[in-house]
Amino acid sequence: MSATSTNTNKGTPFSSRRLIWGVAGLLFIAASAVTAALISGNDQGSSHGHVVEVSRGDLTISITETGTLRNRDQVIVSSEVEGRATILWIIDEGEMVEEGDLLVELDSSGIEDRLVEREITVQNAEAAYVRAQQELRVTRSRVQSEIDEAELAERFARLDLDKYVGDEGEHTQELDRLGSDIDIAREEMLRTEQRFRDSESLAADGYITTLELEGDRLSFERARVSLRLAEGRLKLFQDYTHHRTLQQLQSDVQQAADRLERVRMTAHADIVQAEANYKAREQELERQKQQLAHLRSQLEKCRLYAPAGGMVIYETSANPGRRGTREPLEAGQEVRERQEMIYLPASRGMIAEVSIHESALDRILPGMEARIRVDARPDGDLRGRVRRIAPMPNAQSLWLNPDLTVYSTQIEVDADAAGLRTGMSCQVEIVIADLEDVIYAPLQTIVRHGRNHYAYVIGPRGPVARPVEIGMDNNRLVHIRSGLEPGDRILLAPPLDDRIDDRPGEGIDPDEAPVEAIAEAEVGAAADAADDEGGL
Repeated sequence: MSATSTNTNKGTPFSSRRLIWGVAGLLFIAASAVTAALISGNDQGSSHGHVVEVSRGDLTISITETGTLRNRDQVIVSSEVEGRATILWIIDEGEMVEEGDLLVELDSSGIEDRLVEREITVQNAEAAYVRAQQELRVTRSRVQSEIDEAELAERFARLDLDKYVGDEGEHTQELDRLGSDIDIAREEMLRTEQRFRDSESLAADGYITTLELEGDRLSFERARVSLRLAEGRLKLFQDYTHHRTLQQLQSDVQQAADRLERVRMTAHADIVQAEANYKAREQELERQKQQLAHLRSQLEKCRLYAPAGGMVIYETSANPGRRGTREPLEAGQEVRERQEMIYLPASRGMIAEVSIHESALDRILPGMEARIRVDARPDGDLRGRVRRIAPMPNAQSLWLNPDLTVYSTQIEVDADAAGLRTGMSCQVEIVIADLEDVIYAPLQTIVRHGRNHYAYVIGPRGPVARPVEIGMDNNRLVHIRSGLEPGDRILLAPPLDDRIDDRPGEGIDPDEAPVEAIAEAEVGAAADAADDEGGL
């Protein structure tokens, strides 16, 4: 309760400052104890080999990985049967074969059944194709007849119109005939009228009888009626019959032309439909024939023959660990399409396949030298060179362990392949650089803090953190560019001290200050900070 009152009282900071100095003293005592323990541990470590000396000499920078041997040039025999197929028979591994020898026989019963069904389908497609071909010919003949008939009808309609309205056509002839009838009727009327007038004079003089006069009058009346009828027929023809006949003939021409156009369009549509049906049947027949040929090809591919001579090597033997635990090829197993089954060496050259971690990928280039140690050949290391680095990570490795990214790398073996066989285990050391007369130290003696590296050098008062500049390493030894000299004694297992301040112009110089000095300085800094806080 009193401590709280002291902290809140701005006029009496003495108690707060006394508390802070007490804490700083405890920190100093603890740091001194840690320093003494480190010094004691270093002394004991020196006697137990926990301190090593910096050396000078030649240093080989390399990466070592395990891998598998296989022939450099080889013929790969793969399954080309779609889907999955069961192995009925396979040649024994290690057999020497000649070109054309039978290697594998796959189950073809399913393909044979589909082949029979496809042959029936092809026959039906051929019948449909022939029928469509005949229908196309019939359609072309039929539509041509319909077009010819419609064209003839349209031509006749135009001729009928021309026959009626032409200069010497029916219209003109009818007008002439009706006009002639009127002229004849008028002449007849005039003649009978004159005769009637004459008869009236003669009857008045008593030369003819009344009966004869009446006969002449009736002849005159008939002639006048005939004239009126002739004139009526002409008017009826001009006002009604002519217009009706002309419009009917013109309508017949238009309808014939429209019908001809409809027949042509219908004929075109029928032909297009017949041609489309014909082409569809033709394409279907071709597709069925291609599938039939494909099935026949698949049936042939159920028997795999050697494309070249050589010793038979199963793919499962050449790549035993590619997909984890795998059984060797044998009759009764299923294989998928494009699955590699048999390797036939095409030359005596060998390559070693290894997986390089992504962290080391930027240091390896094609053409770098490599040393290959084969477990089955302990008489000496083989020489080789980096042949190829895969551009993409190994997908199988990513599938098994998503956190592990490696790249498949091929090492070409320079020596004779006598005694070497596909599938042998090997250890490949890829030489990145051969450094001559350089300073080096064990890699675990160097610690990194921030952007700098440090080594703990044994001094008169114990280990001192000294900044060093490092170069390449081979996972065991690291090249020291500066900061250490041959004979310097450094901690083999340095402490992971995070109190080193590598900011320029601040903190303790690691090259001059031992561990206890760093602790003292930090205690003093804590006290100063506490003093400043109490002053506030």
